[in-house]
Amino acid sequence: MSDNSILITDLLSLPATVDEVDYARRGYHLDVALTADRVRAMAETLLRHEFYLVFASAVDLAPDAEVVYQFARHGSPCRIMARAYVRRDGTVPTIADIYHGANWHERETKDMFGIRFAGHPYLQPLLLPEENAELKPLKKSEKSIKLPADVRWLPEEPAPAAPAAPAAPKAGGDTPTTPEQG
Repeated sequence: MSDNSILITDLLSLPATVDEVDYARRGYHLDVALTADRVRAMAETLLRHEFYLVFASAVDLAPDAEVVYQFARHGSPCRIMARAYVRRDGTVPTIADIYHGANWHERETKDMFGIRFAGHPYLQPLLLPEENAELKPLKKSEKSIKLPADVRWLPEEPAPAAPAAPAAPKAGGDTPTTPEQG
């Protein structure tokens, strides 16, 4: 088995949904969807496979939100986009003790979206002043929240056929020239 097939098997056992996607079109190789209670198990699995955390944030959706993580590794390149659904005012287990870089990402996500990370060692405001700790700048108003299907990548329509090459100019006509031609 290749490294990715072993990784996929390990992720599927969490359980999680794992889809291989076209890196050239999406910017990552694997799309992982799981429940919030499986986030720590996913992080531990990825650490065993020598992945590092690129970022963690959230997307405000209707009726819930999702915490989004991106992982990558050196050596055999592979990028993973992992999404965990959570209530808009919900809690996700921290991974800051597994990936120390998650500490600030989780604090920023709490500041911006109000999602709490259970077990975080210091979940104090990172970007917002303490007097504005209840302000959640990236939470959307009820009117502007989209459904998950509205923000998901969909395959593009096949590209239309390329137009035929223009005909060669007729003799004696106005033909533009370049400095090299002329």
